[in-house]
Amino acid sequence: MAGRLIVALDYPDASQAKNLLQELEGIPCYMKVGMQLYYAAGPDFVRELKTRGYKVFLDLKMHDIPNTVKGGAESITRLGVDMFNVHAAGGKDMMKAALDGVDKALQSDSALEKPLVIAVTQLTSTGQNVLNQEIGIPGTVKDAVIRYAELTQSAGLDGVVASAQESADIMSVCGKDFVTVTPGIRPAGSDQGDQKRVLTPGEAIRNGSSYIVVGRPITAAEKPREAAEQIIKEMLEA
Repeated sequence: MAGRLIVALDYPDASQAKNLLQELEGIPCYMKVGMQLYYAAGPDFVRELKTRGYKVFLDLKMHDIPNTVKGGAESITRLGVDMFNVHAAGGKDMMKAALDGVDKALQSDSALEKPLVIAVTQLTSTGQNVLNQEIGIPGTVKDAVIRYAELTQSAGLDGVVASAQESADIMSVCGKDFVTVTPGIRPAGSDQGDQKRVLTPGEAIRNGSSYIVVGRPITAAEKPREAAEQIIKEMLEA
């Protein structure tokens, strides 16, 4: 179950992230490197995580013209990451281009393994008003998430990023082998922060989430290892 926990290393520099790695040493969880840390520490830190034996989710949410995303996906695959993402809002051609970039990298280096390629549906900070009034998408958040999940599957990607509130619906439409990576996870009693659509670790697993992403409840905890172990316990008891 620890392998289904993705710890978000949302730090401004590598030294702080390494302190957390020391705290969590021996727990075989995924590590997520997002924009803040990647822009500060770069690909070398990703390589270091791989050297330490971690699986890595590189969370850069690519959203650009297809050719640019293809090049980005090729470079990311060469890094040896295990998972990365694009925005489903970029459309089917863009998502297919990401797969083309992966294939190009794999063809040039047989030692590389194919990463999971997933697409962001709607951010877990997106509520109904933002979706309708600011982004300009009609309907409910769940409707938008399901539509993007179906589009992602038709493009040939492995899965999506979505709230755990939508995991069961995505599974019913796209099947149990379609991966759902769910941020916005908050253990019972913890601060919701800027997230709008949240569930506890146990609720997420029961809803069918393939992986859960947890940041501040671990990284900002007084005892990060105990926090991570408690989350894994909640997942096991789901």
